Amino acid sequence: MTDILLGKAVVGAPADSEIVRDVVGRAMPELPEPAPLASHGPARIIAMCNQKGGVGKTTTTINLGACLAEYGRKVLLVDFDPQGAASVGIGVNPHELDLTIYNLIMERGVDIRDVLIPSGIENLDVLPANIDLSAAEVQLVGEVARESVLARALRPVIDDYDVILIDCQPSLGLLTVNALTAAHGVLIPLECEFFALRGVALLVETIEKVRDRLNPALEIDGILPTMYDSRTLHSREVVARVHEAFGDTLLHSIIGRTVKFPDATVAAEPITAYAPGHPGAAAYRQLARELVARGDAA
Repeated sequence: MTDILLGKAVVGAPADSEIVRDVVGRAMPELPEPAPLASHGPARIIAMCNQKGGVGKTTTTINLGACLAEYGRKVLLVDFDPQGAASVGIGVNPHELDLTIYNLIMERGVDIRDVLIPSGIENLDVLPANIDLSAAEVQLVGEVARESVLARALRPVIDDYDVILIDCQPSLGLLTVNALTAAHGVLIPLECEFFALRGVALLVETIEKVRDRLNPALEIDGILPTMYDSRTLHSREVVARVHEAFGDTLLHSIIGRTVKFPDATVAAEPITAYAPGHPGAAAYRQLARELVARGDAA
């Protein structure tokens, strides 16, 4: 159906009543470029979460952060995955660092400002991670209030940023629970294939448990379809199924499948810097505008 392709107007409609619809047929809201901010902070913390790997969490964290920074928001990207992919993808070599987020959450007396690294992109800083973080999951088990360690670590810089994005590891373990306890909202990147879809219900159940027991303010900001291919019936069916199950929790923005994302990762740049005119960059700019318009980002 040509009238529900992303970015296409209704075919055959009069010019004065053209309606742009998203891939499930909803009218696209107007998403203007965000107005400049008069001041910065306190930050809204968003956890990028999905227990399935390879769904675009790190790609989304890096590129959404870069787009929000492009719109004048001060952004902190928190790499909370022992693989350190978000750090590497923004141009930081975490294996050469003396201090990472592991030291911040596990050692007394470490100042978060000593761990922060400017990304080289205006308004975007990084809190890096490396394989050391994998030990934290075991070491935290015996800690008092172990689910709130990350929230306490971020508290000193909350007023310095407009948005803090946490790139979670692909699991529902203690590190992810820490991210959910620290966050105001959760963004769920969802690869457009059925195996990815099956895990969303389990993730939503975990989010609800954290909300009930640890963080009553936690919200699901949205489900973001990634690796979407409009040429395949499979991609369209998955998005339709998500909309059927979760309604308007499904975001209007959709991230298409393209080789430019891995190319940008190899170049250690967000796609907005690597290929600023590419449709992938436009998709993440649209996502940033949608989150701002919904009140889920500054």
